[in-house]
Amino acid sequence: MTRLALEQVTDFGDFTKGKNLKEFFKQAYSNISSQNCLSDVRLSPDGRHIHVIVRQPKMLTGNVPIVDVIYIPQSKPEDGASVLGVIFENGRVEFWKFLECRSGWHLLQTVDLCKSPRAKVISVCMCQNFIIWCEERPPSENSNSVSSNLRFCICKKTIEVNEGGVSLGNVKIALHNNPQYTIISSGDLVYLLPDMRENRVSCKVFLAWSPEHDSFKVHSACSCTLMKSSSKESDFKRLVTDCIGLLFTINPPDICGFSPTGCGDLLLLLSTGWVCIMKRDGSLHNIYKLPDNCLSASGSQNSLNIYNEILALTIGRTLFLIDTKCGLELERISLKTEGLLFVNTLDSHSPQMLSETGLFVVIQNMKPSPMLSEDSSVLLVEAVFEEACKYYQQRSLSSTQLTVEKLKNGGMFQAPISLAAILRDYLSQERLMSSLESELRSLVLLEDIKTSVVKASEKDLENHCESLVQQEICRLLSGELERENLQYLNSIFHLFPTYSWHAMQAVLHLRCNGEGLLSSKAPAELWKIILSPVQPTANLAHCNGQQKHTAVPVFELLCHSIFKFQPSWLPRILELAQQQSGGSSKSSWGYGMKESSESLPLYKRALTVLPCNGTYQHLKVELLLCSERPKAIMQALQILIKQGQWEQVAQAAERFCRQSPLLNKEIFSALLCEVSQHRDLDPYLDLLWTLCPEDMTVTSILNIVLKDLPDLTQNSRPFEAHGSQVTIRLLKPLLRKVLQRETKPSQRYADILQSPTPRIDLFRYLF
Repeated sequence: MTRLALEQVTDFGDFTKGKNLKEFFKQAYSNISSQNCLSDVRLSPDGRHIHVIVRQPKMLTGNVPIVDVIYIPQSKPEDGASVLGVIFENGRVEFWKFLECRSGWHLLQTVDLCKSPRAKVISVCMCQNFIIWCEERPPSENSNSVSSNLRFCICKKTIEVNEGGVSLGNVKIALHNNPQYTIISSGDLVYLLPDMRENRVSCKVFLAWSPEHDSFKVHSACSCTLMKSSSKESDFKRLVTDCIGLLFTINPPDICGFSPTGCGDLLLLLSTGWVCIMKRDGSLHNIYKLPDNCLSASGSQNSLNIYNEILALTIGRTLFLIDTKCGLELERISLKTEGLLFVNTLDSHSPQMLSETGLFVVIQNMKPSPMLSEDSSVLLVEAVFEEACKYYQQRSLSSTQLTVEKLKNGGMFQAPISLAAILRDYLSQERLMSSLESELRSLVLLEDIKTSVVKASEKDLENHCESLVQQEICRLLSGELERENLQYLNSIFHLFPTYSWHAMQAVLHLRCNGEGLLSSKAPAELWKIILSPVQPTANLAHCNGQQKHTAVPVFELLCHSIFKFQPSWLPRILELAQQQSGGSSKSSWGYGMKESSESLPLYKRALTVLPCNGTYQHLKVELLLCSERPKAIMQALQILIKQGQWEQVAQAAERFCRQSPLLNKEIFSALLCEVSQHRDLDPYLDLLWTLCPEDMTVTSILNIVLKDLPDLTQNSRPFEAHGSQVTIRLLKPLLRKVLQRETKPSQRYADILQSPTPRIDLFRYLF
């Protein structure tokens, strides 16, 4: 078995060499944590040097804040280590180099980036042979609020490190009049991300810029990511002019975290919980969805990076390891303190993390498969006899308990004697070992894990417990579940809810794609066990109004876990379960069919996990609609109507009216009743009239309207345009359509509809 785990490669004591660096870093790290800003830590590309930007003690930097530190590679790799650039807010840059022979950092030279002494550097990065920064220009006296927000510019200079020192080219302004941007380099591209704390339209987009070609692309964190293709426009206002209309129609999620991939792509952590990768061509690909409320519960501390094909993500004190090819969660590791992920150029394929206690690397723990030994055969014999006793006892009418010892000795009755003879004959053959080898390996592995749990330290106990839970759940779901095993499975889910949820994800191979659809690679036999109908012995029983705590079936356990940890997946798991059940959920569409415990639809079983206080009505509606059963669909529509969700009502009506003529008539009649009572459905009347069933007549339509028509008030007028009652003007398109469809239209109705200026109320005329 392969597991991913964190291994501490060194602590800060290894760096001290008699100095007090360890205590200094702990103090600095504490300062960083209190400021909620892990981004103030930098590591050298080779992982040998740690730089901490301490914001508070200004005397360290001569009262000028440090913006960032960057590494500038040598023009010739053989010239030695890279040069470190320390960039100050006023534009001053100090270039330092670490000399092994002198065991320390030495200042090479100091230069100024900005032309204006009043300019301020906001952010900086290196891209190829350019040093690039976002510069704030002082606002002019006549500037308004809009122009004062767009007082920044993006500048670049060529930079080269040679034997004589560091040489810089002339300043070139790549973009004028832009908002404040954080700039990130990825390969040959630079991404310009807005300050999400500012609630402005310009924050809905970010830019991708090629310093080499001076071309920009406009992106958004929405699914329609590429808003404008390559442009060499150098003024921000003109650059986004073509996108203004679209900006007011989109509401992209906030960017909570980001990391460059080094090949022109950008890794994004969005406020929706999705981890995505922005490709250099502008496409946005979803990789992994965090559990609901994970970001809000863990605060804003996060870091993320991609190592080969593994995505590493820290949220608070949890490290997630994700397979980027399929979005599978490989491991979830609890941390003692927050950590910062970084890429070591000497080992770029292994996730590495810096925390308060040291440097850590993710390694693969390869556990050898348990081999069959001499003791294994003894264990096999005992296991076979125990199962034989249990199987016999469950089907025996005798109350006498059959033990392994009695069975080996032949027992007292003819049946145990025959059973023992069969077992002895079978155990003497080698085919038993081969036929049960996989089960034996699983059994030995389970015993190894139990032993590891007993002997494990507090640090490793959690990982061993999670492995044990996963092995037990896999074992229990590998065959037919009897009442005893089902109760045991319930107790596992009750005692270890988090581990059980992780185990079910792994057992079912659940994947969630970019559209939010779930898929599973679990075999049909496993789904048959999970979706097995409710058994009378394993049902929730009620006695004198009080619920007995009996075992619930596996599907309900799965739904409980999803509702607890990923509630947005609940409708999707219902759809998946209905697919796996062979569409049996649609096999009994009859309205009058009685339901037994064994024929209870999956959607009703999923609904049992929702609380009864009505706080999750949106999930209830989704589950009812996902069932695609007429009664459930009408129930969902009534909930939406009661909530006044008219757009969703119209969408659901359009979707389901095409599936069944009978359902079409019920939906149309229900909505026609609503039309006769209020005017909230006015924007959707054109759609509603198209859903009118073929067998509807003018008489039936008017009967429905008149039946549900509210009492007329004294002040109401027959043809008022903005009243609360239905009028001839509203019903006219529907009635004309139905009359045209009838073979012998009623001249009485036709005269009314063809009248260019009707003067009397339709309903008073009919009465």
